Amino acid sequence: MASSNERKATAYVLEGLGYGGLKLRVRDIPAPPPGHVLVRMRAASLNFRDLKIIKGTYGRPPKLPLVPLSDGAGDVIEVGNGVGKFRPGSRIVPVYMQGWYTGPQTSDRIGWFSRGGDIDGTAIEYLVCHENDVVRIPDSMTYEHAACLPCAAVTAWHALVSVGRLQGGQNVLVLGSGGVSVFALQFARMHGAEVLATTRQESKVASLQQIGATQVINTGIFPDWETEVLRLTNGRGVDHVVEVGGEGTIGRSIRAVRPGGYIHVIGNLTGAFPSERTIAKGLTINSITVGSREMLAEVIRAFDKHRKAPLIDRTFQFSDLLDAFVYLEKGEHVGKVVVTF
Repeated sequence: MASSNERKATAYVLEGLGYGGLKLRVRDIPAPPPGHVLVRMRAASLNFRDLKIIKGTYGRPPKLPLVPLSDGAGDVIEVGNGVGKFRPGSRIVPVYMQGWYTGPQTSDRIGWFSRGGDIDGTAIEYLVCHENDVVRIPDSMTYEHAACLPCAAVTAWHALVSVGRLQGGQNVLVLGSGGVSVFALQFARMHGAEVLATTRQESKVASLQQIGATQVINTGIFPDWETEVLRLTNGRGVDHVVEVGGEGTIGRSIRAVRPGGYIHVIGNLTGAFPSERTIAKGLTINSITVGSREMLAEVIRAFDKHRKAPLIDRTFQFSDLLDAFVYLEKGEHVGKVVVTF
């Protein structure tokens, strides 16, 4: 095998904001330093976060140049000195947040770096990772399915399972059919909970029901969808809301949840909570930021145990990454958009 320094990797590099700033470049492949592994990427998946980073609308502006995408999966092809957990041929998925291994999120983020945002991401043929920042893929899982998990799936798990302590017999409201919402739907069903889902598109109702939604509310027909949630729960409200809409939906989510229930806010909200109503209902509102390596390992074990798979809407070739972003931006998908190498 040729030495690492003689090999080249094709990568997408964001050199300026907007689609026009996304360039295909060739980079040298470094030999993995001690404690690190060199991974041949086989698949990656897209998140709306990636789209916001490219367009410059994400909460934190990216430091350019940057290799985008946070999610991917591949094979270890070379290991650095001292690596004991993996060997060439190991199938792995890199974690989203480098350095966050276990425990709850804290305000002290020193040493935590998000892929495709703070550091280079997975839109590259070969990737160097520390052995502590990758998780093994079980034989039951394809590269494409594993590549869907690090960001959206871990976020949904963090919200409902790690923080929300979801239990069988409870009910969960998910908003829309984006990655976090679909994963939350799947995890809720794995735990024996019922799921109410909302969508603005009638064409997505059947897909959400097929995944396991007990009730699907078309918000085009029911713009005051929180009233319909209360009707469907006999006035009680749901136990959990996975809140992805932000300022435009948080008030409705608060009205839709039962007293003492949970609202899991994904990402950062703009605007303030209606605090008086929140206090009166005794709600727990959690701000969720992806999750740890331990959570990713739990997600993988859950899919393996239940013999389920992440929902993939459409797959593109790596060379067609820009087309994949354009498709994602249309918002017509249900499930994940994946690229294969």
